[in-house]
Amino acid sequence: MLLFLLLCLLLLLLLLLPPPLAMLRQQQPQDARLSWLASLQYRVAWRALFWAAAWQQQRLEQSTLHVGRSQEQALSWCLQRAQGPCCPLRASTDLSDFRNHLPLTKASQVQEEESGGQLPPPTSKQYHGEASLQATLLGLAALNNAYPEVLAPGGTARVTPTSPWPRPLPWPWHALGHVSPRGAKDPGALLLAALRSPGLRALEAGTAVELLDVFLGLEANGEELAEAIAAGNPGAPLPRRAAELREALQQGPRGLALRLWPKLQVVVTLDAGGQAEAVAALEALWCQGLAFFSPAYAASGGLVGLNLWPEQPRGLYLLPPGAPFTELLPVKEGAQEEAASTVLLAEAQEGKEYELVLTDHTSLSRCRLGDVVRVVGTHNQCPVVRFIYRLGQTLSVRGEDIGEDMFSEALGRAVGQWPGAKLLDHGCVENSILDSSKGSAPHYEVFVELRGLRNLSEENRDKLDRCLQEASPHYKSLRFRGSVGPARVHLVGQGAFRALRAALAACPSSPFPPEMPRVLRHRHLAQLLQKRVVS
Repeated sequence: MLLFLLLCLLLLLLLLLPPPLAMLRQQQPQDARLSWLASLQYRVAWRALFWAAAWQQQRLEQSTLHVGRSQEQALSWCLQRAQGPCCPLRASTDLSDFRNHLPLTKASQVQEEESGGQLPPPTSKQYHGEASLQATLLGLAALNNAYPEVLAPGGTARVTPTSPWPRPLPWPWHALGHVSPRGAKDPGALLLAALRSPGLRALEAGTAVELLDVFLGLEANGEELAEAIAAGNPGAPLPRRAAELREALQQGPRGLALRLWPKLQVVVTLDAGGQAEAVAALEALWCQGLAFFSPAYAASGGLVGLNLWPEQPRGLYLLPPGAPFTELLPVKEGAQEEAASTVLLAEAQEGKEYELVLTDHTSLSRCRLGDVVRVVGTHNQCPVVRFIYRLGQTLSVRGEDIGEDMFSEALGRAVGQWPGAKLLDHGCVENSILDSSKGSAPHYEVFVELRGLRNLSEENRDKLDRCLQEASPHYKSLRFRGSVGPARVHLVGQGAFRALRAALAACPSSPFPPEMPRVLRHRHLAQLLQKRVVS
């Protein structure tokens, strides 16, 4: 063990040895010495990452093979580290006692209780716990297996201040070929570094909606970026790169990423609620022809799913049995939600839908996240799931309960009937939030940002309401009786949702990033979109 620790320390020192130290030794063959040191750091970093990922893979396999024991250990860990008043359950891991003493609560209730009715304090955007470490290490290893040259020196760039990797790993990551300036948080500097590197093989962004904003900003500020690239550094061959940027932008958005970076293979973003639309838009336009990979799924309560299969269809995640302690609440349509009892991971049934329930030592509450998953398979004894929708993103003005997945599907069908239109983003508001009834029946106000269509005819607007009626018999019945008015569709100008995300990011209680809300509950956010309506 001592030898292993000494070896790890040696590796860490090699990795942290900065290139400027080499300059202090001697003036001659500086470039060769720096190149040799960088190569050594890269080799050591990759070996360290390989060993760490193999160790985490072995631990994960063992825990998923014995999921009952693993969950019992996770529960014990949460109870023993509980903060606040002395917990009467610390000495017990009996599930009946645990469930009796800690009733189910919703995330909103937990926040309200902990903040005394005030806005909760800002939370860290970084995820903690073993799941985040596993997701990062195993994700990097999986990415390298699927795309072997991605982690080569100069092969990857991050274009947003946030990272798709749940936990930062400075000791291998900075030696594994990032062209992004170390510690940079300015989006412009990050994008410029990426644009100056035509040999990129992977593009990273915190989330898909953030990457969408990057490409929209690139189109809007292309000439300014080209001039900044042309200025470059003295002696650097960057004017040609600036001309390449101008030429790529002139050809339009479709396939732009591959024109800028011909060797690009994969886009890495962190999957979370409300990202599917942005991914679809990126795949259809700017990132056409590229694969997307997410190392994990981030729900409202933290990191809850690991992606071990980058070659499989997007959106499959393993629910790990470690801390925080995870339970599954069956979702039964038409049944009282309080009537259901939670099940453990090993008890999940394929094809069934469940709401995630997490217990963490920081709050020691059985918190219903509102994220609904469908079990699509198993890995050893643990469920493999696909995230379906968020209960908190449901529309209901007369008890009709139009879920996030149902509305998105109806909107997608409606946009598909609008000639030339491509949906970039959308947000919904129940009309009471905006006080927009004016004597009419309760209805939805829907704001959309499109590419390829500058004006919406009344005929096109009506198509969304017809698609909603086809999707929901209850909604159709309410519309027939006049209890609910037709959904009103508004086209907003470019940048409206970018402004919305900026407002969300500035709010301490906002889940963005990584989650993007689709139903707005606060008037000032709804008014932000309302002021940017162009049709």
